[in-house]
Amino acid sequence: MAAVATEDFAFALVCTALDPDFYRSAYPDIAEAGADPFVHYARTGWREGRDPAPWFSTTDYLAANPDVVMLDVNPLAHYLTAGAGEGREVKPSSLGFDDLNRRIADGPRTAWRYDPPPPPRFVAAPPVAVGTVAPATAASPEPAQTTEAQRELAAAAFDARYYLAENPDVAREGGDALAHFLATGWREGRDPAPWFSVADYQELNPDVAASGMNPFVHYLQAGRAEGRLARLDLGFRHKIIAGLQPLQARLEAVAAHDRPVAAGEAETLSQAFALSRSGWADLHVTVSHDDYSINLGGVQLCIQREAAAAAATGRDHLHLYPINSRPMLRAAGDDAPVGVLWNGAPVGAFAIGPLVQALKAQLEGVEPGRRSLAIHSLLGHRVDDVLAVAGAMALTAGWFWVHDFASACVSYHLLRNDVSDCGAPPPGSAACGVCLYGEARAFHMDEHGRLFAALDLSVAAPSQTALDTWRRGTGLAPGRAVVAPLAQLSPRPAEPGGRSRARQPFRLAFPGLPSTLKGWPVFRELVLRFAEDPRYEFLHLARDASGGLPLSFHSVTVSEAQPKAMQAALESLGVDAVMIWSLCRETFSFTTHEAAAAGAAILTGPDSGNVAAFVEASGQGRVLEDEAALFEMFETGAVLDLRRSARRPVLCDLSYSRLTIDLLDGEAGQ
Repeated sequence: MAAVATEDFAFALVCTALDPDFYRSAYPDIAEAGADPFVHYARTGWREGRDPAPWFSTTDYLAANPDVVMLDVNPLAHYLTAGAGEGREVKPSSLGFDDLNRRIADGPRTAWRYDPPPPPRFVAAPPVAVGTVAPATAASPEPAQTTEAQRELAAAAFDARYYLAENPDVAREGGDALAHFLATGWREGRDPAPWFSVADYQELNPDVAASGMNPFVHYLQAGRAEGRLARLDLGFRHKIIAGLQPLQARLEAVAAHDRPVAAGEAETLSQAFALSRSGWADLHVTVSHDDYSINLGGVQLCIQREAAAAAATGRDHLHLYPINSRPMLRAAGDDAPVGVLWNGAPVGAFAIGPLVQALKAQLEGVEPGRRSLAIHSLLGHRVDDVLAVAGAMALTAGWFWVHDFASACVSYHLLRNDVSDCGAPPPGSAACGVCLYGEARAFHMDEHGRLFAALDLSVAAPSQTALDTWRRGTGLAPGRAVVAPLAQLSPRPAEPGGRSRARQPFRLAFPGLPSTLKGWPVFRELVLRFAEDPRYEFLHLARDASGGLPLSFHSVTVSEAQPKAMQAALESLGVDAVMIWSLCRETFSFTTHEAAAAGAAILTGPDSGNVAAFVEASGQGRVLEDEAALFEMFETGAVLDLRRSARRPVLCDLSYSRLTIDLLDGEAGQ
């Protein structure tokens, strides 16, 4: 029996590949009607011969594949699920790009030019018929017990290394990976090998799901011979899309983990505030999304350095953060306690009213000295609360840091549906209309607009790429804007005779937490593909091991006490290159600078913001077109040109800025 896909699933596939800006620009009637490009193409556009993206011609695909015409299915969905795996050819849209750009120039959007993205690359997969049969909804029976013969069949195809890499909790527990999969793993949706998806197989084969049989065993016993599809190889981004939750559901999930906190008494604040470095004449206030003294991360390290600089210059330092975090700003009326750090020491949680009153009481009668405000992040805060604190200090100006793009969108990394760079399109555009963050974007932009209208804020961006994106995405008008790098590289004197390393496998490292946002799924696939290749050796440098992958792990923790721990580890291990495959626009990237200082080359993609800008400007690595180009570089061995012995990199010292204190004292910015 051939596998089938539902209409809803076909629509989901279209959403992963259709280019909404192309569609609206190519077909002005769609734009004028305000129609959703995704819905229009999925329902009627393909029947009208319209093209979903510059790389795909609907009419050419149907003309070359009469069997698809007979199936009466969406040609783009067919190509994604079957045609790509069968090697069927696609031709680009017949609409010329010069003509398209002329249409754009003549229309309302004249500030940008359409540059067609490259067509997506697909991993070959067995064919699947795409139809309109809905999956069965009947409750599944109790799963059948696995026989010894079935276990032997599964054992021959089961990939224990992959299973442990995908499931670090199983790796930590130890035991037989296959036994875990056969007993409980498959019921939990865990995959037995990189080429088989439990969830995909059950969704595409409702008869198997209804039978209660282990889908992997079914495929090995019968499904493979019947031509059933083992998985839909659309990549980890498709998995993210499939698991997307509405923004409100995310907020509710975060709120469910709120800590019950009793607001502190005003007397507690008064006692803490009595210990002052400057007699309250010199006060620096910072605002961020969490407690920088106990949490790790780039922004936290930045504020630690700023706090140390405040102390070194005799300033008092008050830091405010939300006790219970939120992935977006709080609305008016959403009262929540604010966490307080005073000169680096925790004071407690307080309602904004008593905090403002305590500030006013301390500042009353004190001759103003150096008073300043630096906003590093507003996530979890209310704009009115920040304005109230500024008012208590009699401040009308301050600094606003572009560590991310929350001022442009609730998606503060500018990732459409958490998978692809959106570039901060015009609010209300088709791109916003298909993004789960689109509806809430106006709220973030309006709230930041109120903040900038009330205060004369200067903007500090850690890179020119960050500042350019911020300006384009927000439309805000700061008092001034400066580029203030968070770190600088200074070449070291060459060591006598240089340093050489005996010829050995090319060492590629992933530095930092195994985060999808930082490209961990891409690195993991690279390891699984080439772990047995004697040309390569893979390393993971982070605080905690992920487990399961055939690589060497090295514990590294960057902290205020050890700011250069990553740089030292990369250098001592002789790492040839690091992979910083960020899916989002990095505003700076300490890891990139640490790697460069240690002499490692950097492999990155085009969407990584300042990482790509740094590599292009310095020549220290490669900016690759996509994941396929990365894998090809390892397949052909072209990456070996980045060996240390071939490049002979110059090692550098890495010095860090003091952020706002440098700006206030005139030692940074341009």
